[in-house]
Amino acid sequence: MHDDRSITEHRLRRVLGERIKPAVRTHPVPLTVERWEVPGEPVPVAEGLAAAYEPCGPGATWGPAWGTTWFKVTGAVPADWAGRTVEAVLDLGFDRMMPGFQCEGLVHRADGSEVKALNPHNDWVRVADRAEGGERIEWYVEAASNPVLVDHAVTYEGDRQTAADEPLYRLARMELTVFNTAVWELVQDLEVLHDLMMQLGTGDARRYEILRAVDAALDAVDLGDVPGTAPAARACLAGVLAAPAHASAHRISAIGHAHIDSAWLWPLRETVRKVARTASNMVNLMDGHPGFVFAMSQAQQLDWIKTYRPELFERIKKKIADGQFVPVGGMWVESDTNMVGGEAMARQFLYGKKFFLDEFGIETRNVWLPDSFGYTAAMPQIVKLSGSTWFLTQKISWSQVNEFPHHTFWWEGIDGTRIFTHFPPVDTYNGDLGGAQLAHAARNYREKGRGSRSLAPFGWGDGGGGPTREHLARAARQRDLEGSPRVEIEPPDAFFEKARAEYQDAPVWAGELYLELHRGTYTSQAKTKQGNRRSESLLREAELWAATAAVRVPEYGYPYERLERIWKTVLLHQFHDILPGSSIAWVHREARETYARLGEELRAITLAAQGALAGEGEEELVFNCAPHTRSGVPAGGAAPPAAPEGSVTVEERRGGGHVLANGRLLVGIDGRGLIVSAYDLEAGRESVAPGAAANLLQVHPDFPNMWDAWDIDAFYRHQVTDLVDLDALEIAESGPASATVRVTRTFGSSSVVQSATLRAGAKTVDIVTDVEWHETEKLLKAAFPLDVKAERSASETQFGHVYRATHTNTSWEAAKFEICAHRWIHVEEPGWGAALLNDSTYGHDVTRDVRPDGGQTTTVRLSLLRAPRYPDPETDHGSHTVRYSLAPGADIADAVREGRALNLPERTLRGAGPVAPLVAVDDDAVVVESVKLAEDRGGDVVVRLYESRGGRARATLAAGFPLAAAVESDLLERPLEGTAVGAPDPAGSVPLTLRPFQIVTVRLRRA
Repeated sequence: MHDDRSITEHRLRRVLGERIKPAVRTHPVPLTVERWEVPGEPVPVAEGLAAAYEPCGPGATWGPAWGTTWFKVTGAVPADWAGRTVEAVLDLGFDRMMPGFQCEGLVHRADGSEVKALNPHNDWVRVADRAEGGERIEWYVEAASNPVLVDHAVTYEGDRQTAADEPLYRLARMELTVFNTAVWELVQDLEVLHDLMMQLGTGDARRYEILRAVDAALDAVDLGDVPGTAPAARACLAGVLAAPAHASAHRISAIGHAHIDSAWLWPLRETVRKVARTASNMVNLMDGHPGFVFAMSQAQQLDWIKTYRPELFERIKKKIADGQFVPVGGMWVESDTNMVGGEAMARQFLYGKKFFLDEFGIETRNVWLPDSFGYTAAMPQIVKLSGSTWFLTQKISWSQVNEFPHHTFWWEGIDGTRIFTHFPPVDTYNGDLGGAQLAHAARNYREKGRGSRSLAPFGWGDGGGGPTREHLARAARQRDLEGSPRVEIEPPDAFFEKARAEYQDAPVWAGELYLELHRGTYTSQAKTKQGNRRSESLLREAELWAATAAVRVPEYGYPYERLERIWKTVLLHQFHDILPGSSIAWVHREARETYARLGEELRAITLAAQGALAGEGEEELVFNCAPHTRSGVPAGGAAPPAAPEGSVTVEERRGGGHVLANGRLLVGIDGRGLIVSAYDLEAGRESVAPGAAANLLQVHPDFPNMWDAWDIDAFYRHQVTDLVDLDALEIAESGPASATVRVTRTFGSSSVVQSATLRAGAKTVDIVTDVEWHETEKLLKAAFPLDVKAERSASETQFGHVYRATHTNTSWEAAKFEICAHRWIHVEEPGWGAALLNDSTYGHDVTRDVRPDGGQTTTVRLSLLRAPRYPDPETDHGSHTVRYSLAPGADIADAVREGRALNLPERTLRGAGPVAPLVAVDDDAVVVESVKLAEDRGGDVVVRLYESRGGRARATLAAGFPLAAAVESDLLERPLEGTAVGAPDPAGSVPLTLRPFQIVTVRLRRA
């Protein structure tokens, strides 16, 4: 029996590959091909159609890296093909193994309308289901010669400015053919049965039943006349294909999908074309398959189609109305979730869901983030407040160490909110619905005995063309097939409703969904991360002062359009391969330019609003955008600067170096320029561990096993170089308002200048690190060994913070050797703690060690810079300025306040007099995240705030204007049935009652 099975399997592979598949298309007739090479960036369709074309033919080379070539294809259907099905094969020179990562094309008619896209697994264009003979063909193919960059080799092809000019591709088949439908159907039958047979055990009778049927089918095929004998061969397979699945068979909800990274190994402008190609294929496929359902996330991508391909957008709208084309996700892009700020995450949903509502009248209910690199514990509450109900991820299957224990579960966030979540056991978001994947999903599913169904996204992603007719053929044959899971194509919401109905008591996972991989994404491409953080801060400023001016100054107009456009640009750059630093050089070069441009525009908006508020006058005013009072200036207001408290002194330190003091801190900097003491005078407590030095820069080798820009592997810690040698140590500033010690060092091919400053009245040591970084495959960290016995660290995340263990008791804790924090990270023991604050750093690590004296040292380190070589060979090379601060004696409240202050600097302007805050909260535990005018432009003031310390809070929100009503709202600023917001009193004060980490959006209607 074993020999018979093996012989049949080998026979099937050869006959299928060498005889049956080639017989799908026969009678090839060459098409006439001409071409035009676009001299620069892509051009509008009209320009491509009108270009001067030159003769071209199969075998011709074309396309330098990132180039565009237009091909004009003409021909006629032979008269004797009347009644036959006719297709063109337009092979641009595809590598069949690389869909989405090479050349792609979009076919246009002579009038410029789209036909469909060309990809490695989708190189055909249907001419006629039943030809009349003599039909004329005239098509124009916009072909993109994108370089193949997926092999992790160091390359400069990732930027048009440094890419080579040699052609990358060679034109292959450009022909008309007769399409033999019966042969194509036979191919699908045999492939499905072969895949199924290979998944069945050697003792399974079903396997041998299929084997015999396949043997009989191959016997029925005349290798000299495959088209004529295909129906007979199919008849031999009909019985085994009709056998129904077992009643207990796993149920798979298959959803057409084409995950398209909004930028990655291609620039943003190429994604605009990738989404158009994919969407054109999908509406084309829907025309012939009314049961096909395709889910597309990322409102930004649909907005690109609306802007650049309006005819295609109208076709999509019709398919959406028909229920075949399904918008999912509700976010502007599939963003990173670790590093995106709280308000920006809210805006991802505000602008994403608003787009779907405005354009299609659809309220998306699911959050679709299959590929982001881990998921913040703040997400469940944000998802719920957006009006969404479900959450989907896939990436957690990539974790290196621990297998996630659930596939369907309730995910609980830091505030206690739970969201129904699914993690597809098929372990891919680019499924092919092949037998191996379906069997893996059924075997892998961890909810057996409780749940019976899972979701499987299928289709070629990243411009690979999406689902194909072959995928649909597999789904149809496995809808109810013995030995296979049951497959049903249906929308995601249908799956989630069924899954929740059968498994209401699913297990609960509390806290973040930490990806045990891609930890380097917290650090790679530091300037992209800095641009994001600063843009978020500048947007807060611009909106706050613009809203205040719009309410207070009648002639000032709130810049709705400008702010929305800027927000959407920032949100786009939070995509999960841009903000994490894992895209090609071109993407990050453009990102730096974009952030610089946005920064200038936002500063101009802020200055105009502050000028309108300040009025004419010569009094010096300090504008405080932070959510806490500082320097005598109220939060969200402006006032004359207050005199600094006390003064700073500088003395020589015994043994070398200097001592800075301001009555609250005593800071010792030794002869190496390192902080060897940060003494908390108020608590009588030393911060720096005995014998250690803080602000110690350390360089590690950084050569991960695979994903260069993505990963930091734990073995990097095996080698370290402490940067203790110095070129210069000097006093750069000496009191009374502040004192600064400056240190200059060189190392490797790089140099660094660090300035440590103590300000009068402050309880932070502020450090500015200017690095000229030219290392390769190295990691730069700044270490702060603290005299604290901390069992856990607290890291700021969106609208709160998350705790992580400092020990490594289990593999789950050990795997978190690199962690993400926003503006601060905090460690403490009962009665005393310390915080490390930053202005643009996200990667951190926290370790602890026992000293010879028996005490414990908790070392907090910031990851400042990396130097991976793929996909950008010069990642982070250049000049950087990074700011961070040590806050001895800080509790969580101090960390929140000081972290905001560091990221939201005061701005000084001359004017007529103080500016009162537009809104104020009387409890510092309640942080005002944003103040803006409502999206509907009705003039209401929208305030988003949250409880920041992890406890309950009662506070009063005071409006600095006549108030008619206060309504609790969701993230889309729609009324929300809640209990956090009470009725305003006659004075315009609104009572608030918040649970730990609760986010509350209040819509204030002006009287």
